[in-house]
Amino acid sequence: MTKAKGTADKNLSNVAEALDMNPVNSHQAQQFNQDKNDRRHQDSLNFDQPTDLSHQRGDSDN
Repeated sequence: MTKAKGTADKNLSNVAEALDMNPVNSHQAQQFNQDKNDRRHQDSLNFDQPTDLSHQRGDSDN
């Protein structure tokens, strides 16, 4: 698989274009905010969690 050199990432450019739009009314503004929140949620789902089982979330060393 080869990468094109000197060109922007298509996914990144599409997101940048979507975020650059100005809403014309409150409904469209709410839709833009929901799209942004959906992207953030999907990003958090795709985030790799550490596999260190001795330091899991919620464990405290008190």
